[in-house]
Amino acid sequence: MIFRSKKADKNARTIKPYHCMDIDQVVNDLNVNLDTGLSASEAEHRLTIYGINEMRGGGRPSAFKILVRQLTNIMVIILVAAIVVSFVTKDWIEAGVLIGVIGFNTAVGFFQEFKAEKTMDSLRKMSSPTSRVLRSGQQVVVPTIDLVPGDILYLESGDVVGADCRLFEVFNFDTDEALLTGEALPISKCVAAFSDPELPLGDRTNLSFASTTVTKGRSKGIVYATGMSSEVGKIAKKLMETNKTKKTPLQKSLDKMAWILLAIAIISVLIVFGANKFKINTDVLLYAIGLAIATIPEGLVAVVTLIMSLGVHTLAKKRALVRQLVALESLGSITNICSDKTGTLTQAKMVMVRAWLPGEGFFSVSGLGLEPVGEITKKVPLPRVARPPNAVVNFSTPSHTDEVNGTACSIQSEKVQLLDDGKSTASGGEKTVTVDATNMSASFRRLAEAASLCNMSEIKHNAETGEWVGIGDPTEIALQVFASKLSMGKPQLTSNSGAHDSWSVVCEYPFDSTIKRMSVVVRNESTGEQLVFLKGATERVVPCCTGRQDGDADGITDVTPDALQSCLDPRIEQMARDGLRVLSIAYRPLSSEECIKDMSKANRDDVEVGMTFLGLVGIYDPPRPESHPSVMECYRAGIQVTMLTGDHPETAAAIARQVGILQSEDSLSDTKEANTDHQVISLGPTVMTAR
Repeated sequence: MIFRSKKADKNARTIKPYHCMDIDQVVNDLNVNLDTGLSASEAEHRLTIYGINEMRGGGRPSAFKILVRQLTNIMVIILVAAIVVSFVTKDWIEAGVLIGVIGFNTAVGFFQEFKAEKTMDSLRKMSSPTSRVLRSGQQVVVPTIDLVPGDILYLESGDVVGADCRLFEVFNFDTDEALLTGEALPISKCVAAFSDPELPLGDRTNLSFASTTVTKGRSKGIVYATGMSSEVGKIAKKLMETNKTKKTPLQKSLDKMAWILLAIAIISVLIVFGANKFKINTDVLLYAIGLAIATIPEGLVAVVTLIMSLGVHTLAKKRALVRQLVALESLGSITNICSDKTGTLTQAKMVMVRAWLPGEGFFSVSGLGLEPVGEITKKVPLPRVARPPNAVVNFSTPSHTDEVNGTACSIQSEKVQLLDDGKSTASGGEKTVTVDATNMSASFRRLAEAASLCNMSEIKHNAETGEWVGIGDPTEIALQVFASKLSMGKPQLTSNSGAHDSWSVVCEYPFDSTIKRMSVVVRNESTGEQLVFLKGATERVVPCCTGRQDGDADGITDVTPDALQSCLDPRIEQMARDGLRVLSIAYRPLSSEECIKDMSKANRDDVEVGMTFLGLVGIYDPPRPESHPSVMECYRAGIQVTMLTGDHPETAAAIARQVGILQSEDSLSDTKEANTDHQVISLGPTVMTAR
């Protein structure tokens, strides 16, 4: 966290737009060798120039400054003047009352703000203790406070980034930047330079920022900013400047009232003196002073402070930190709250709850959280009785079949179904069947294998706490938990346990935010078969597909992308209406010619073609239990709550209804920009999604 002593501020560099510079330019600008890094002597020299890599938070909280801040407002100054006059006139009772009021007000404000400043000071000291860097050709571990511009920084999953750096090598590398951008989901990183110097911070994906956390993969970067020059340092600097903010409207109103009351008090004294023809004796003076003091509401200061202190106490129970009492006024003036969905209104704990496969229909997945415990079930019709060709069939129940190249894409959950030969069968109802290794279809097994192997996340059991923890992208963790519920998690499939065929990952094409998909090439060590598994956004996976698998291994039907998309759209809408994020999964076997090639050197576009569509998976991010009550409380207080998200409009609307932002009877408008890759869709005044 980051940077200079006050002495070193004189030598501070202006931070250049390193996200617009290619690697060679960065290397030349920072004068570093990528193969050897900085020498120990050069690192020491730069440390004296730029200072240690730490937050300079203005020093420890000054009790004297906080005390002075409590006494420097007009009303208190007037009361102090009244105390002096009371002592001069020997009105000890009045002086004692005023001293008590000022003492109470000062004590409450002082202890509250001093406690808050101590907490802020602790937050400033929060940092990554050590970092791995390249020094003199050797990878060494150094204290994070010793990082300097030009250091070659090594990062891997679980690390806290020690300083701002320009990435020059990444492998499936994601970081959690919620601290800086508020984005709850991890950000995928790249090494390519950008052209826009004013690019928003969250879009500078070739940079990694201090105090963010690596959620997946590994990378190398060149440190270019430390201490208060880093992005998190700039935030700390802004926090330090909050002491210099202008007075709030309430403070201005109280000051204005104090001056008016002071003027009234002076006029009252003059009137008393004038009524006695300015023949001032002790009785007249006491009377005039008493009248002046009566004009000033000395209890107002204590009442305002007490009310604000009660507000701070209430917020503290909600785990909110209030640095200054007057901040409560700004909080009370809020009229609109714009909130992100994922991780704010929801728990950011993804769990896969549903799947859909062509020819098989919907599957339900039970169990929440990261513990791989739950059942996969589906509803199947009871034995059906074939009807004669001339029998009357009741079609009052809507059919859920979709035509794809002239064949039925059936869910197998309706009471009347049309088969490929045009005959009809009647069902006597439905029953729920639990899916396991003994009865799952070939296509469902492929889906589970893809969810497990086309995945860079891990789930682990903490023996000490008894809890399950996930490492990696939340969406991938949800898929890994699903596979583990079938005992087909990545550790099981890549081991020689004998329970399943043993698989190994040959190469990976990591998730790319521009194409919204990832793929892996895997090898079955038992048979030598090699497959490509692909997962991602449906609109990005479907164009790669030329077929779909219907139930068994040989049931592959040729299909055009448009026809396949038409079949999937109703299913996606149905899952989205239930608040689910929908991903698509596909696969294809490698040809014999491809099997002997080095697939890691193959063109990605040549690998992700001719895929066979397997199915859809629905991932649920449950709302926080406190979200709905909080939204309702905001509405009761007259505050409008607006949800901002990048989800499918139906998913956004479903979550908005669950947390109370939309009511069930609310209709959605759908206003969007046309003919653009990025759309801003307004679903009414309270929900907006950007896609």
